[in-house]
Amino acid sequence: MTSLEATRWYSHSAARDWRTQAPGSAVQFHRTLDGYAPTPLTELPSLAAELSVGRVFVKDESNRLGLPAFKILGASWATGRALSDWLGMDPVTMTVPRLSASLGEVVTNPKDLTLVTATDGNHGRAVSRMAALLGVSARVYIPAGLSRAAVDAIVGEGAQVIASDGSYDEVVAAANASTADRPLDFLIQDTSWDGYVDVPRWIVEGYVTLFAEIDESLRAEELEPNLVACPVGVGSLAHAMVDHYRSGGARPSLLSVEPITAACVAESLGVGTPTSVDTSTPTIMAGLNCGTPSAIGWPSLQQGLDAAISISDDESRTAVADLTDLGQDVGPCGAASLAGVRAALSDAHRRRALGLGPESVVVLISTEGLAANPLDGR
Repeated sequence: MTSLEATRWYSHSAARDWRTQAPGSAVQFHRTLDGYAPTPLTELPSLAAELSVGRVFVKDESNRLGLPAFKILGASWATGRALSDWLGMDPVTMTVPRLSASLGEVVTNPKDLTLVTATDGNHGRAVSRMAALLGVSARVYIPAGLSRAAVDAIVGEGAQVIASDGSYDEVVAAANASTADRPLDFLIQDTSWDGYVDVPRWIVEGYVTLFAEIDESLRAEELEPNLVACPVGVGSLAHAMVDHYRSGGARPSLLSVEPITAACVAESLGVGTPTSVDTSTPTIMAGLNCGTPSAIGWPSLQQGLDAAISISDDESRTAVADLTDLGQDVGPCGAASLAGVRAALSDAHRRRALGLGPESVVVLISTEGLAANPLDGR
């Protein structure tokens, strides 16, 4: 295992030339969800001046379909796809009301059907919200260190919460094991492993909606991004980002940002193979405290990320405060994008590696509002 300092920065000079197949789209399904609207892409000129670039935009996920984080995009599409496949429904015409009605026709008591997942916060709440919308049950496994507010939010969606003293990776394994020989349990997990790839792939497809919305907003101003930065846990959102931009016309630099205490993607990129890291050290970026990259995302992350950077809790906390002063509702995971870009662009070599100049357009993905992961002083 390399040192924390070695995981601080990784770059890949050929990433912008790598191309892949376009991911599937969940946009039409998302548009059928009650309350769907594109989240704001807000320009912050003071950050552009600070970073010596042309324009900076923040993609604000503090209110996505009534939840304070982006995770519902993946959870809704993956849940819908898993259940529609089980029911023999056409996913093209799938909607939540149609799914709910069909479940009522084949299950005597819909509450006997359970969506199961492990979470470090927002994904579990999103899966629980989908269970509530469909009238089914939810069982959510949580690791040690999850904040009381995050747990209460999941319980508030009507889910059963199974607490553990273990790590995120350990509760993922526990959630998976719990569904064995239970045909009405559906594992909706946002990371993949050998033999479990369909649901994680659908989750990635759901996240692509976020980037499609960014493109639409920028096109309205006749702009394309030169750098897109997003926070990383197991890498599913970054996987969506890479596949979206490496299959289209725009060729921005792509930056992943992780806690320095849980930099599984940066560590893996540095050694050239998927690698697990110890996540026992707490971080205020609880939603990013993941120890192993998603298996299906690894090829795209390895080939398509221009750079990966790791940040400290203090850097995230400062970014939260600065974005709050600019009127942005951003939690510590969401603020990681700004903290990572600051750390990257403060160094001339890193700035050159990202190909940025004084006219560049930078997009920061803010994955959550402060309500999704309150600062707890750790």
